[in-house]
Amino acid sequence: MIIFFMVVIKKVDAKPVFDSRKEKTISIFIKTNIGNFSASSPTGKSIGKFEAKSYKKNLDEDIKTIKKFSGYFNKEKIERFEDLRRIEDTVDRHIGANSLFSFESAVLKALAKEQKKEIWQLINEKAKKFPRLVGNCVGGGKHSQVLSIKKPDFQEFLIIPQEKTIEENFKKSQKIKKEIGKRLKEVDEKFKEERNDEDAWITSLNEKKILEILKEVNIPLGIDVAASSFFKRKKYYYNNPPLKRTEEEQFFYIYNLIKNFNLFYIEDPFHEEDFKNFARLLKKFPELLVVGDDLTVTNYKRLEKAIEYKSINALIVKPNQIGSLIEVKNVIELAKENNIKVIFSHRSGETEETILADLAFGFQAEFLKCGITGKEREAKIKRLIEIERSLK
Repeated sequence: MIIFFMVVIKKVDAKPVFDSRKEKTISIFIKTNIGNFSASSPTGKSIGKFEAKSYKKNLDEDIKTIKKFSGYFNKEKIERFEDLRRIEDTVDRHIGANSLFSFESAVLKALAKEQKKEIWQLINEKAKKFPRLVGNCVGGGKHSQVLSIKKPDFQEFLIIPQEKTIEENFKKSQKIKKEIGKRLKEVDEKFKEERNDEDAWITSLNEKKILEILKEVNIPLGIDVAASSFFKRKKYYYNNPPLKRTEEEQFFYIYNLIKNFNLFYIEDPFHEEDFKNFARLLKKFPELLVVGDDLTVTNYKRLEKAIEYKSINALIVKPNQIGSLIEVKNVIELAKENNIKVIFSHRSGETEETILADLAFGFQAEFLKCGITGKEREAKIKRLIEIERSLK
């Protein structure tokens, strides 16, 4: 006798909530045959040009649409992850990516409860390998909105420990971040122990000086250049110090940083349409993680193009960049088929929602980029530690 465990959605509601930047994002609530569930979406500040729209028109309009559509779902029966397609077919082109991601996350919570499973088990019950933590230690770019001092042009300076467990990596990241804070206080007279949108240190130092400090720690390092944020009219405009670099000059500048600081990871070193220079860099440094984010925006067709050009060997996955968790799965499958490593990532405006950890583990991502400190970031890492402990 086969017993079907299914979720029947009886009602859907939504409301605005505040993210870690104190800006509004969406939280969706569902009433089902087994109880009530909710999930919220993060919001990004550094948004790629090809990223799906967060909302159809705006947050308020998406909330109205979801309330209006509530009755459309009461005949939908969800039995497995792939049944999320039914929700997508109903709301297709009526709500934005943030709203869809929140909705589907709430549904997965209900389905996991009904089937007496963890969310990650709905994706892959045989999952065993845990992602390696990538932590933002020092920040700049769009994530550091400071007016009183100059800031790094690059967006993130990352540490990537390689201890045996998630818990050990988490503790090491926090310890190193404290050490870096002390070091910044010694060398940056304008350093005030302030933190940016992702709870990373704010400094007036430029990228070279920051990397010189980080190199002292003797741990694998990475940078998120977020190059599109300062690229215009075919040049890269740096502010700290002020200078312009051509596309060719940018390539050799990045090349030299990788060589001089023995970088392990580099994300978006060129603007979001420059597949060719990504490919050139990867050819020069095949062992380096050359990571696409704005280049690929968790989008299947953009990833196909990156594969065609051989632009990357690692991919940022931000579920709310595309909204659909079915599409997230498709993107990850395509990446894995082409030996491209998967990096699940938080956003600069986060909530205490923890489903990102389950998704990263369930999809067997190689890395989880999730900050180091701050309750919204720590919630996700602690959820990953919880999963790790449960499997010992």
